[in-house]
Amino acid sequence: MDYLLDTNILVIYSRSSSIASRIEEAHEIFSSDNNLAISIVTIGEINSLVAQFDYGERRKNDIRKLLKRVLEIDINIRKILTLYGQIDAYSQGKLKGKKGNFTARNMGKNDLWIAATASAFDMVLVTTDKDFNHLDGEFVKVKYIDKKIYKN
Repeated sequence: MDYLLDTNILVIYSRSSSIASRIEEAHEIFSSDNNLAISIVTIGEINSLVAQFDYGERRKNDIRKLLKRVLEIDINIRKILTLYGQIDAYSQGKLKGKKGNFTARNMGKNDLWIAATASAFDMVLVTTDKDFNHLDGEFVKVKYIDKKIYKN
Protein backbone atom coordinates (compact mmCIF):
# COMPACT_ATOMS: atom_id res chain seq x y z
CA MET A 1 0.00 0.00 0.00
CA ASP A 2 1.12 3.56 -0.69
CA TYR A 3 0.78 5.59 2.51
CA LEU A 4 1.30 9.27 3.18
CA LEU A 5 1.87 9.65 6.92
CA ASP A 6 0.41 12.59 8.78
CA THR A 7 2.73 14.31 11.23
CA ASN A 8 0.90 12.85 14.23
CA ILE A 9 1.80 9.31 13.11
CA LEU A 10 5.52 10.17 13.16
CA VAL A 11 5.13 11.82 16.56
CA ILE A 12 3.52 8.68 17.99
CA TYR A 13 6.16 6.38 16.48
CA SER A 14 9.00 8.63 17.70
CA ARG A 15 7.92 8.04 21.28
CA SER A 16 8.91 4.37 21.14
CA SER A 17 5.84 3.74 23.27
CA SER A 18 3.57 0.77 23.74
CA ILE A 19 0.88 2.70 21.82
CA ALA A 20 3.13 2.83 18.76
CA SER A 21 3.87 -0.88 19.12
CA ARG A 22 0.17 -1.75 19.34
CA ILE A 23 -0.70 0.45 16.37
CA GLU A 24 2.07 -1.14 14.33
CA GLU A 25 0.96 -4.63 15.34
CA ALA A 26 -2.61 -3.89 14.25
CA HIS A 27 -1.92 -1.89 11.06
CA GLU A 28 1.63 -2.82 9.95
CA ILE A 29 2.22 0.67 8.63
CA PHE A 30 6.00 0.29 8.53
CA SER A 31 5.80 -3.14 6.89
CA SER A 32 8.24 -3.59 4.03
CA ASP A 33 5.18 -4.20 1.83
CA ASN A 34 4.21 -0.53 2.13
CA ASN A 35 5.60 2.51 0.36
CA LEU A 36 5.77 5.35 2.89
CA ALA A 37 5.99 9.07 2.26
CA ILE A 38 5.44 12.37 4.01
CA SER A 39 4.75 15.86 2.78
CA ILE A 40 7.70 18.19 3.21
CA VAL A 41 5.29 20.21 5.38
CA THR A 42 5.63 17.45 7.98
CA ILE A 43 9.34 18.25 8.30
CA GLY A 44 8.42 21.82 9.26
CA GLU A 45 5.82 20.61 11.76
CA ILE A 46 8.30 18.17 13.31
CA ASN A 47 10.95 20.92 13.56
CA SER A 48 8.42 23.13 15.32
CA LEU A 49 7.51 20.38 17.80
CA VAL A 50 11.18 19.68 18.53
CA ALA A 51 11.75 23.38 19.27
CA GLN A 52 8.56 23.84 21.29
CA PHE A 53 8.88 20.79 23.47
CA ASP A 54 12.67 20.58 23.68
CA TYR A 55 12.87 16.93 22.64
CA GLY A 56 15.88 15.12 24.01
CA GLU A 57 18.63 13.65 21.85
CA ARG A 58 17.14 10.13 21.96
CA ARG A 59 13.81 11.35 20.62
CA LYS A 60 15.43 13.54 17.97
CA ASN A 61 17.51 10.56 16.89
CA ASP A 62 14.37 8.38 16.71
CA ILE A 63 12.76 11.02 14.49
CA ARG A 64 15.81 11.09 12.20
CA LYS A 65 15.63 7.28 11.89
CA LEU A 66 11.93 7.43 11.02
CA LEU A 67 12.53 10.14 8.41
CA LYS A 68 15.15 7.97 6.71
CA ARG A 69 12.45 5.34 6.17
CA VAL A 70 10.05 7.61 4.26
CA LEU A 71 10.10 9.50 0.99
CA GLU A 72 9.77 13.27 1.38
CA ILE A 73 7.45 14.87 -1.19
CA ASP A 74 7.90 18.55 -2.02
CA ILE A 75 4.76 20.67 -2.37
CA ASN A 76 6.09 22.74 -5.27
CA ILE A 77 4.21 20.53 -7.73
CA ARG A 78 1.43 21.99 -9.88
CA LYS A 79 -1.06 19.18 -9.13
CA ILE A 80 -0.57 19.62 -5.36
CA LEU A 81 -1.01 23.39 -5.67
CA THR A 82 -4.25 22.92 -7.62
CA LEU A 83 -5.61 20.34 -5.19
CA TYR A 84 -4.76 22.57 -2.23
CA GLY A 85 -7.16 25.20 -3.57
CA GLN A 86 -9.86 22.67 -4.40
CA ILE A 87 -9.68 20.95 -1.01
CA ASP A 88 -9.78 24.29 0.81
CA ALA A 89 -12.82 25.45 -1.18
CA TYR A 90 -14.53 22.05 -0.75
CA SER A 91 -13.92 22.10 3.01
CA GLN A 92 -15.57 25.50 3.21
CA GLY A 93 -18.52 24.27 1.13
CA LYS A 94 -17.64 26.59 -1.75
CA LEU A 95 -16.26 24.30 -4.47
CA LYS A 96 -18.49 24.50 -7.52
CA GLY A 97 -20.02 21.17 -8.42
CA LYS A 98 -18.89 19.41 -5.23
CA LYS A 99 -20.94 19.77 -2.11
CA GLY A 100 -20.11 17.56 0.83
CA ASN A 101 -22.50 16.27 3.45
CA PHE A 102 -20.79 18.12 6.30
CA THR A 103 -20.69 21.51 7.97
CA ALA A 104 -18.26 23.92 6.30
CA ARG A 105 -14.93 24.09 8.10
CA ASN A 106 -11.58 25.80 7.95
CA MET A 107 -8.83 23.22 7.82
CA GLY A 108 -5.39 24.03 9.14
CA LYS A 109 -3.15 25.18 6.31
CA ASN A 110 -0.60 22.44 6.97
CA ASP A 111 -3.38 19.82 6.90
CA LEU A 112 -4.47 21.18 3.52
CA TRP A 113 -0.95 20.70 2.13
CA ILE A 114 -0.78 17.18 3.55
CA ALA A 115 -4.19 16.22 2.12
CA ALA A 116 -3.34 17.74 -1.27
CA THR A 117 -0.08 15.77 -1.37
CA ALA A 118 -1.84 12.48 -0.57
CA SER A 119 -4.50 13.25 -3.18
CA ALA A 120 -2.01 14.21 -5.90
CA PHE A 121 -0.13 10.94 -5.54
CA ASP A 122 -3.22 8.78 -4.86
CA MET A 123 -1.84 7.71 -1.49
CA VAL A 124 -3.77 6.63 1.58
CA LEU A 125 -3.47 9.31 4.25
CA VAL A 126 -2.69 7.69 7.61
CA THR A 127 -3.67 9.91 10.52
CA THR A 128 -5.06 10.10 14.03
CA ASP A 129 -6.70 13.43 13.12
CA LYS A 130 -10.45 13.47 12.40
CA ASP A 131 -10.07 16.78 10.53
CA PHE A 132 -9.48 14.80 7.32
CA ASN A 133 -12.58 12.60 7.57
CA HIS A 134 -14.76 14.83 5.38
CA LEU A 135 -12.26 14.34 2.53
CA ASP A 136 -12.35 10.53 2.68
CA GLY A 137 -13.52 9.14 -0.63
CA GLU A 138 -13.83 12.56 -2.23
CA PHE A 139 -10.23 13.76 -2.50
CA VAL A 140 -8.25 11.18 -0.61
CA LYS A 141 -8.62 7.81 1.07
CA VAL A 142 -8.14 8.28 4.81
CA LYS A 143 -6.92 5.58 7.15
CA TYR A 144 -8.00 6.97 10.49
CA ILE A 145 -6.35 5.40 13.52
CA ASP A 146 -8.11 6.04 16.81
CA LYS A 147 -5.13 6.13 19.15
CA LYS A 148 -7.43 6.02 22.19
CA ILE A 149 -8.17 2.34 21.56
CA TYR A 150 -4.43 1.56 21.71
CA LYS A 151 -3.83 3.19 25.08
CA ASN A 152 -3.38 0.91 28.07
